[in-house]
Amino acid sequence: MLVSNLGRCIALAALLVPSIGLAQSVPTAQLPPTATAAPPAASPSAAQPAPPAPSAATQTAVDQRIRTLESQLGITEAQMPLWTAFAQAMRDNAASTDALFIQRAHAVTSMSAVDNMHSYAQIARAYADNTERLATAFDSLYASLTDTQRQAADTLFREQASAATQPRTRR
Repeated sequence: MLVSNLGRCIALAALLVPSIGLAQSVPTAQLPPTATAAPPAASPSAAQPAPPAPSAATQTAVDQRIRTLESQLGITEAQMPLWTAFAQAMRDNAASTDALFIQRAHAVTSMSAVDNMHSYAQIARAYADNTERLATAFDSLYASLTDTQRQAADTLFREQASAATQPRTRR
């Protein structure tokens, strides 16, 4: 049960608001590799630690979701820089959340109730911070979308939000 909950939480954290649940369609486009620019050496306060690498399964799921969304939204070449920033935010969120869940999974059997609550609070804070970063990246992308693309995005996000509110059956 821990593994299935862990997987569900990782997927949710990785995909957050605009992408609750993984798409079931086959990816149709390859994304170019993304590189993050190094911060200037003269500004140590601007340096952010690189997020840990997510598990292979998480990375695969996130990359599939990114390709699916890119295709569903019809991202153009001109929109690619904004899309790449949004996709990188999704990848970074997946990596940071994956690391927290792995850390929690290794420690959960020896956690006190207090430790468990603090671990859960740490994950909840990460969700909130990650959602804010993803929303900020999406704001710029959404502003660049055509009316048709915006309608597609609005519909996709509504459908995903509606699906997420449906009761889940126990297995």
